[in-house]
Amino acid sequence: MKFAQQLLNSRIYWLVLLVGAVTAAAVALYFQYGLEYGPCVLCIHIRLWLFALILLAATALLLPGCSKVQTGGRLLALIIALGFTERSWRTLAIERYWIESSCSLESGLPAWFTPGEWWPWMFEIWESCGYTPEVIAGFTMAELLAAASPLFILLSLAALVCRVVRKAPQN
Repeated sequence: MKFAQQLLNSRIYWLVLLVGAVTAAAVALYFQYGLEYGPCVLCIHIRLWLFALILLAATALLLPGCSKVQTGGRLLALIIALGFTERSWRTLAIERYWIESSCSLESGLPAWFTPGEWWPWMFEIWESCGYTPEVIAGFTMAELLAAASPLFILLSLAALVCRVVRKAPQN
Protein backbone atom coordinates (compact mmCIF):
# COMPACT_ATOMS: atom_id res chain seq x y z
CA MET A 1 0.00 0.00 0.00
CA LYS A 2 2.81 2.37 0.94
CA PHE A 3 4.60 1.53 -2.32
CA ALA A 4 1.48 2.37 -4.36
CA GLN A 5 1.15 5.69 -2.53
CA GLN A 6 4.78 6.52 -3.27
CA LEU A 7 4.30 5.74 -6.97
CA LEU A 8 1.13 7.81 -7.21
CA ASN A 9 2.87 10.75 -5.51
CA SER A 10 5.95 10.54 -7.71
CA ARG A 11 6.83 11.66 -11.22
CA ILE A 12 6.22 8.08 -12.34
CA TYR A 13 2.47 8.75 -12.16
CA TRP A 14 2.78 11.61 -14.65
CA LEU A 15 5.14 9.63 -16.84
CA VAL A 16 2.65 6.74 -17.02
CA LEU A 17 -0.14 9.14 -18.01
CA LEU A 18 2.07 10.87 -20.58
CA VAL A 19 3.27 7.64 -22.19
CA GLY A 20 -0.26 6.21 -22.19
CA ALA A 21 -1.77 9.31 -23.82
CA VAL A 22 1.01 9.61 -26.42
CA THR A 23 0.69 5.90 -27.23
CA ALA A 24 -3.10 6.16 -27.63
CA ALA A 25 -2.74 9.20 -29.90
CA ALA A 26 -0.05 7.44 -31.94
CA VAL A 27 -2.26 4.37 -32.38
CA ALA A 28 -5.14 6.61 -33.50
CA LEU A 29 -2.90 8.35 -36.04
CA TYR A 30 -1.61 5.01 -37.29
CA PHE A 31 -5.16 3.81 -37.88
CA GLN A 32 -5.99 7.10 -39.58
CA TYR A 33 -3.00 7.43 -41.89
CA GLY A 34 -1.54 3.93 -42.03
CA LEU A 35 -4.79 1.97 -42.31
CA GLU A 36 -7.04 4.79 -43.60
CA TYR A 37 -9.73 4.67 -40.93
CA GLY A 38 -10.92 8.25 -40.68
CA PRO A 39 -11.87 9.74 -37.32
CA CYS A 40 -15.40 10.78 -36.43
CA VAL A 41 -16.38 13.73 -34.24
CA LEU A 42 -16.34 11.58 -31.08
CA CYS A 43 -12.89 10.26 -31.99
CA ILE A 44 -11.69 13.86 -32.31
CA HIS A 45 -13.21 14.71 -28.93
CA ILE A 46 -11.32 11.75 -27.42
CA ARG A 47 -8.12 13.00 -29.06
CA LEU A 48 -8.72 16.42 -27.53
CA TRP A 49 -8.99 14.84 -24.08
CA LEU A 50 -5.76 12.94 -24.78
CA PHE A 51 -4.06 16.16 -25.92
CA ALA A 52 -5.18 17.87 -22.71
CA LEU A 53 -3.72 14.98 -20.71
CA ILE A 54 -0.42 15.21 -22.63
CA LEU A 55 -0.17 18.93 -21.85
CA LEU A 56 -1.07 18.39 -18.20
CA ALA A 57 1.35 15.50 -17.67
CA ALA A 58 4.19 17.35 -19.40
CA THR A 59 3.57 20.43 -17.25
CA ALA A 60 3.46 18.37 -14.05
CA LEU A 61 6.68 16.56 -15.04
CA LEU A 62 8.41 19.89 -15.63
CA LEU A 63 7.23 21.33 -12.28
CA PRO A 64 7.64 18.49 -9.77
CA GLY A 65 8.32 20.80 -6.84
CA CYS A 66 5.23 22.97 -7.28
CA SER A 67 2.67 21.62 -4.83
CA LYS A 68 -0.27 23.49 -6.37
CA VAL A 69 0.53 22.16 -9.86
CA GLN A 70 0.83 18.63 -8.50
CA THR A 71 -2.42 18.70 -6.51
CA GLY A 72 -4.39 20.71 -9.07
CA GLY A 73 -2.97 18.55 -11.83
CA ARG A 74 -4.33 15.43 -10.19
CA LEU A 75 -7.75 17.03 -9.97
CA LEU A 76 -7.54 18.04 -13.64
CA ALA A 77 -6.42 14.51 -14.55
CA LEU A 78 -9.58 13.18 -12.89
CA ILE A 79 -11.72 15.67 -14.85
CA ILE A 80 -9.96 14.65 -18.07
CA ALA A 81 -10.56 10.98 -17.20
CA LEU A 82 -14.28 11.65 -16.73
CA GLY A 83 -14.55 13.52 -20.05
CA PHE A 84 -12.54 10.83 -21.82
CA THR A 85 -14.78 8.15 -20.33
CA GLU A 86 -18.02 9.87 -21.36
CA ARG A 87 -16.85 10.22 -24.98
CA SER A 88 -15.50 6.65 -25.06
CA TRP A 89 -18.72 5.13 -23.77
CA ARG A 90 -20.81 7.26 -26.13
CA THR A 91 -18.69 6.00 -29.04
CA LEU A 92 -19.27 2.41 -27.94
CA ALA A 93 -23.00 3.00 -27.40
CA ILE A 94 -23.39 4.36 -30.93
CA GLU A 95 -21.31 1.52 -32.40
CA ARG A 96 -23.41 -1.09 -30.58
CA TYR A 97 -26.74 0.67 -31.30
CA TRP A 98 -27.43 1.03 -27.58
CA ILE A 99 -28.47 4.59 -28.33
CA GLU A 100 -29.79 6.09 -31.50
CA SER A 101 -27.62 8.96 -32.44
CA SER A 102 -25.91 10.37 -35.43
CA CYS A 103 -22.85 12.52 -35.54
CA SER A 104 -22.38 15.33 -37.95
CA LEU A 105 -19.10 16.43 -39.40
CA GLU A 106 -19.27 19.51 -37.16
CA SER A 107 -17.07 19.42 -34.07
CA GLY A 108 -19.58 21.04 -31.73
CA LEU A 109 -16.78 23.20 -30.35
CA PRO A 110 -17.00 26.98 -29.92
CA ALA A 111 -16.23 29.06 -33.01
CA TRP A 112 -13.05 30.44 -31.41
CA PHE A 113 -11.68 26.94 -30.68
CA THR A 114 -10.87 25.28 -34.01
CA PRO A 115 -8.20 22.61 -33.56
CA GLY A 116 -9.35 21.00 -36.82
CA GLU A 117 -8.19 24.13 -38.65
CA TRP A 118 -5.01 24.61 -36.60
CA TRP A 119 -3.83 21.00 -36.75
CA PRO A 120 -5.94 19.18 -39.37
CA TRP A 121 -3.54 16.23 -39.45
CA MET A 122 -4.59 15.47 -35.85
CA PHE A 123 -8.07 16.92 -35.34
CA GLU A 124 -9.88 17.00 -38.69
CA ILE A 125 -13.15 15.05 -38.76
CA TRP A 126 -13.27 12.64 -41.70
CA GLU A 127 -16.37 10.49 -41.14
CA SER A 128 -19.62 10.25 -39.25
CA CYS A 129 -19.90 8.09 -36.14
CA GLY A 130 -21.00 4.50 -36.00
CA TYR A 131 -17.99 2.31 -36.60
CA THR A 132 -14.54 1.89 -35.10
CA PRO A 133 -11.98 -0.53 -36.49
CA GLU A 134 -10.91 -3.78 -34.92
CA VAL A 135 -7.66 -3.23 -33.07
CA ILE A 136 -6.57 -6.52 -31.55
CA ALA A 137 -8.04 -9.95 -30.76
CA GLY A 138 -11.43 -9.01 -32.21
CA PHE A 139 -11.87 -5.94 -29.99
CA THR A 140 -12.80 -2.66 -31.62
CA MET A 141 -11.23 0.67 -30.75
CA ALA A 142 -14.46 1.74 -29.01
CA GLU A 143 -14.45 -1.40 -26.86
CA LEU A 144 -10.83 -0.90 -25.80
CA LEU A 145 -11.40 2.79 -25.03
CA ALA A 146 -14.47 1.94 -22.93
CA ALA A 147 -12.50 -0.76 -21.08
CA ALA A 148 -9.55 1.57 -20.42
CA SER A 149 -11.74 4.43 -19.19
CA PRO A 150 -12.65 3.05 -15.73
CA LEU A 151 -8.97 2.23 -15.14
CA PHE A 152 -8.05 5.81 -16.03
CA ILE A 153 -10.68 7.13 -13.60
CA LEU A 154 -9.51 4.81 -10.78
CA LEU A 155 -5.85 5.72 -11.33
CA SER A 156 -6.64 9.45 -11.35
CA LEU A 157 -8.87 9.20 -8.31
CA ALA A 158 -6.31 7.14 -6.39
CA ALA A 159 -3.56 9.64 -7.23
CA LEU A 160 -5.72 12.55 -6.08
CA VAL A 161 -6.66 10.83 -2.83
CA CYS A 162 -3.03 9.88 -2.14
CA ARG A 163 -1.95 13.46 -2.77
CA VAL A 164 -4.63 14.95 -0.52
CA VAL A 165 -3.99 12.39 2.25
CA ARG A 166 -0.26 13.05 2.03
CA LYS A 167 -0.81 16.79 2.37
CA ALA A 168 -3.26 16.46 5.29
CA PRO A 169 -1.90 17.52 8.68
CA GLN A 170 -0.74 14.58 10.77
CA ASN A 171 -1.83 14.32 14.45
